[in-house]
Amino acid sequence: MDLPVRLAAQLAGEEGPTRQKAARLVVDLAVTAGAEGYIEVDHAHVSGVSVITGGHGLRRFLADLSSSGDGKVTIPTTLNSAGCDKEKMKEMDIEWPDFLEQQFEIVEAYSQLGIQATLSCTPYDRGIEQISGFASWAESNAVCFSNTWTSLITNRESGLSALATALTGFAPCWGLHLDENRVPNILVKVECELNTLADWSVLGDWIGKQVRPDWNVPWGPMPLIQGLPVTASFASKKALTAAAANYGTPMLWAEGLSADPPLQRDSLGGWASPDGGWQGELVFTEQELAARYDDLAPKGQVDLVVIGCPQASLEEIRLTASAVRSHAEMGAKIPDQRLWVFTSGENYQLACADGSIELLESAGAVILQDTCPEVTPYNRQHYNHLLTNSLKAEHYLTSGLNRLPTSVVPITECVSHAFEPRLSAGPRPVLQSKAQPQHVSAKTHQVATKVINGAPLLSQDDFCVTGRAMVTDVPITYLGYVNRDTGVIEETGHPLDGRAIEDSILIYPKGSGSTVAPFVLMGLIYTGKGPLAVVNRDVCPLTLPACSLLGLPYGHGFDSDPCIEVNDGDLVEFKSQDGNVTLTVLQRVAQGD
Repeated sequence: MDLPVRLAAQLAGEEGPTRQKAARLVVDLAVTAGAEGYIEVDHAHVSGVSVITGGHGLRRFLADLSSSGDGKVTIPTTLNSAGCDKEKMKEMDIEWPDFLEQQFEIVEAYSQLGIQATLSCTPYDRGIEQISGFASWAESNAVCFSNTWTSLITNRESGLSALATALTGFAPCWGLHLDENRVPNILVKVECELNTLADWSVLGDWIGKQVRPDWNVPWGPMPLIQGLPVTASFASKKALTAAAANYGTPMLWAEGLSADPPLQRDSLGGWASPDGGWQGELVFTEQELAARYDDLAPKGQVDLVVIGCPQASLEEIRLTASAVRSHAEMGAKIPDQRLWVFTSGENYQLACADGSIELLESAGAVILQDTCPEVTPYNRQHYNHLLTNSLKAEHYLTSGLNRLPTSVVPITECVSHAFEPRLSAGPRPVLQSKAQPQHVSAKTHQVATKVINGAPLLSQDDFCVTGRAMVTDVPITYLGYVNRDTGVIEETGHPLDGRAIEDSILIYPKGSGSTVAPFVLMGLIYTGKGPLAVVNRDVCPLTLPACSLLGLPYGHGFDSDPCIEVNDGDLVEFKSQDGNVTLTVLQRVAQGD
């Protein structure tokens, strides 16, 4: 495909090495995705800011990228949440050595690239002016919100691909940029009332948990939801899309609330199924809602209550303040600063103006700006069981980021627990393994010799790598579920749980979960704990950027599914020559080994 004149100049190095690296990544992704050309992007939002999410991979990469001082972003670009509020370090009680220094080393490196350090995970909430056009956003909740509730279109970018677009101003035209891919693939019927923000959050998370690996959802699960209330607040919409994004949902349709889906009406006036039919038809009833709350209810001592994941909107701050007022007016005070409310700098100022912040702080709450519950390192000597109203928070707090038992109730109950520790008395709970039905594998043992053909990254030279294949047909979630120090997959129920990816030829469909995934993989590559090579079945903007920028051998676009054709443990040769890739099974592993 023809390159835009400026992108071609950037690729040739005419605007310096920083933009040249970024242009190379943009072109690699475009070729891999079979893009229909390139688009000029209006706004970018970059993720990968907290020390505990990006880690040493992020710090080293940013130091390398910004060291030449020749490259700044070409379009308005905002920055995701940091891991702390620099003004409240004492209250946050962070024990991580040099955390503040490391954190603002990262923020400063982004600032040197011309990125606005908004430190907010909700750029759609007073963060930007435009609500239409094309964006390149790398924050899963923001992607789902913007595609669902606004006219701003974005793919689900990784932190690196969004950064590359910010530096060049261009993105490949593919995926959700194209109308034919913005089509629902799951039908969800809601047959119960949703009365609290937590109810909306539970629904979004529940939908994601139903997705099976054999469903054909190349752009992620995109549900059409029927039966929602005819009115919904900004915060309700935010809670729904944020929780759905936990499982890769890049957009959804809420009948009567969002734009109509691109489907025909059937004979009864309902929406006809898309071509090929629904991948799944789900029904969410009072029974499902109650069952999830029963699973998520606090059982044992709650150490800390956290509200604002994603960062609290003005509505959520006011709801929390209202619940606090009902206790404070009776003379009660929150002991030991047990309630933390996370919000953006923009909403903090608004909440100061209407008196909400003063009310909360006078009652003993801690208000934190520029950070978010899931990216904060908690002092485990004091905090071992958290309570929240957000399934997004629960999803990541219980992952390898913090491994904290986390319970979920609506805001009013969260506030009651903050005031009265004895509401959930007893021993602190132990983190329990989660049931993960989406981890069901469809692999069968293969015995015939096999050679499959694919394509390399355009930017990579020829290579030939031989090693043992580590294979799964279930996506890998790097952030929180791959140990950033050892490279061991730590996700209960995953076919590769407990296995280290080091020195393997790693074969899997794609990455899932957080858009910070590339920085975790980069960190493992830097420290020698990464794979020898990566093979993806699907186009994967969460994996490809790390391989592109660090030169890790990478293959894609195979003529048959490598996740099925290769057994876990097979000895394979992975070779790229003259623009073609071959994956050859040299020796089959015996069944049962």
